[in-house]
Amino acid sequence: MKFASIGSGSEGNGTLICSGDGDVILLDCGFSGREAVKRLATLNLGLEDISAILVTHEHSDHVKGVALLANKGRIPVYCTWGTWAAKLHTVLDESLLTVISPHQRFSIGNILVQPVPVPHDAREPCQFVFESSGQRLGILTDVGSITPHMVEQYQRCDALMLECNHDLNMLAESAYPPSLKRRVAGPLGHLNNQQAAEMLGQLDCSRLQHLVATHISQKNNHPELAMQALRGVVGFSPDRIRIAKQCSGFAWLEIEVRTVACGKQTITN
Repeated sequence: MKFASIGSGSEGNGTLICSGDGDVILLDCGFSGREAVKRLATLNLGLEDISAILVTHEHSDHVKGVALLANKGRIPVYCTWGTWAAKLHTVLDESLLTVISPHQRFSIGNILVQPVPVPHDAREPCQFVFESSGQRLGILTDVGSITPHMVEQYQRCDALMLECNHDLNMLAESAYPPSLKRRVAGPLGHLNNQQAAEMLGQLDCSRLQHLVATHISQKNNHPELAMQALRGVVGFSPDRIRIAKQCSGFAWLEIEVRTVACGKQTITN
């Protein structure tokens, strides 16, 4: 399995997950149709390569281009009923829709998808853990607080994209109005650097190959602050923690199949 990003932040989000068999999921699309196609091309993908679009929630930085791409490319769209009813029902061809439960696993091709309900100020938001050939990729953004269920679901990931939205001091001193500061830092807002580190500290990271700090605020955070917070937990060298950039996301990251010898058996993770 491999994964990549076409951009991450308040101006638009999109993540790609590809199985070893060629199934490709686009998780969210917060860019215009034209911009999304342009960004997909940098990863050597066209609409015909996308197996499905999976949506986390209805905020515009996650759904702006979903209906346009899906309708144009006849791409199936998976989302919760709340997300559909809140935004997509007016623009998406309903024949393309598959409504998912935020509590029930499902498959897209050879990729098993585990939804994880999260606290965020949207109608029925969820994030996801993806599994293919025994490899686990967790993606966790747009979360205001940490729940025991989240901690349970994101254990033993081989790769993790984790929200580090803001630095509390930078947010407090920013030009944001008080109401917006309360929303961002509130229990239904976004994870700050220390919350992300706290979440990471509760996870079994023994299998972790890739750690990506994502959804970083361009006004209220700095990549180095996010990396510093995460490094303090997992002890990774700087080159092992990546940043998902707003302008370009990041290129494909491959999750390696690791084998562990156990007596006469070989166990594949």
